[in-house]
Amino acid sequence: MSSTRPSAAATRSDSLTDRLRRDIVSGRLVPHQRLVEADVAEEHDASRGAVRLALNELVTEGLVERIPNRGARVRKVSVQEAIEITEVRAAVESLCARKAAEKITTEQAEQLQEIGALMSAAVERGARDEYSSLNRRLHTMIIDIADQQIAAQTIQRLRGQAIHYHFQLSSQPDRPRVSLPQHLEVIEALCARDPNRAAVAMQAHLESVTEAIAASADI
Repeated sequence: MSSTRPSAAATRSDSLTDRLRRDIVSGRLVPHQRLVEADVAEEHDASRGAVRLALNELVTEGLVERIPNRGARVRKVSVQEAIEITEVRAAVESLCARKAAEKITTEQAEQLQEIGALMSAAVERGARDEYSSLNRRLHTMIIDIADQQIAAQTIQRLRGQAIHYHFQLSSQPDRPRVSLPQHLEVIEALCARDPNRAAVAMQAHLESVTEAIAASADI
């Protein structure tokens, strides 16, 4: 009788895929950086077969690309792709904001308000790295509250593909002051348990990100 339990190799591959994905999304692995199977295997104490499987999964997700006769490398999307990716992300994440407004608890609302206060303080201090970290924490928490697994997986892939451009935006000195009121409006809508307002606020925020990507690339 066949077993549905994953093999040890498959488990390692899944774990390795997650680690490589995090390295790409965090910026530790940068666009066009080569991913040599032997080097990745040594760094992560994995077999070449597990590395190959993990890279294939990331190719499917659009985070990695294979170049004929040169192997795999971190994929860099074009500006136009980044804009389209963020537009799709806006649609999905506005759905998550709507669902989160319907499900949010009093404790979760208090946590979001705390994040908003920390973001405001970070902007006042000019602490861009702290603000960027809080930004990611806020979006992650909203997606968690929404409890939409397919949407969460989709957003993760989309963010990873366009992460290079989002890092560029986060390094702009004036960007936190632009996005802070947008984030606070999202938080207020969620805490008011207003699904329509939350969806509109999230859509508006990510449309602003799309416009900023286009403007930074001068297109």
